Amino acid sequence: MADLRKRLLVYTAASIMIAMKLLSAECRDPVLHRVGGGRFTWNPDINFTEWSSHEHFYVGDWLYFGFDKKMYNVLEVNKTSYEKCIEREFIMNITKGGRDVFNLTEPKTYYFLDGRGHCFKGMKVAVPVEQYFPPIIDTQPPLLFPPNNNNNNPQPVFLNNGFPLYACTHIILISTALAFSFLF
Repeated sequence: MADLRKRLLVYTAASIMIAMKLLSAECRDPVLHRVGGGRFTWNPDINFTEWSSHEHFYVGDWLYFGFDKKMYNVLEVNKTSYEKCIEREFIMNITKGGRDVFNLTEPKTYYFLDGRGHCFKGMKVAVPVEQYFPPIIDTQPPLLFPPNNNNNNPQPVFLNNGFPLYACTHIILISTALAFSFLF
């Protein structure tokens, strides 16, 4: 029984290490986006629409709002409130201390504005968040058999079209299943 536990621990650790190695190749690290582009740029002097149009936001990324908390704050609002600069009935007040972060947890457009009257001066930002999919590596799968024709430009016959992994969770599941298959 102790031998089985030891083997289970070794294979679990191995599967976690394999998964982490594969994930580092297939996933991306979260990015911290400084809203407005700088350290303390949540203020009316920034064109936030222009700034956000040059960024790519993915699920898991973070927004950093740097500002003077005595003058400004940050409210998450819905689209209507964003468009009309409505400061009440907000979704969440993310203001804590003037150097605040917000995690982008789902693929949707997030809306933020200043709730102290500066929204009409441009202190609002829409953040379109996408799900991240790793790039597909274009590799040719193995040949099933060489072409058997006499033309000068033979076309290879492929075994399959391959199957790229689109989500990082697949890698964890596959490596864990492989590790546990050695147990029994």
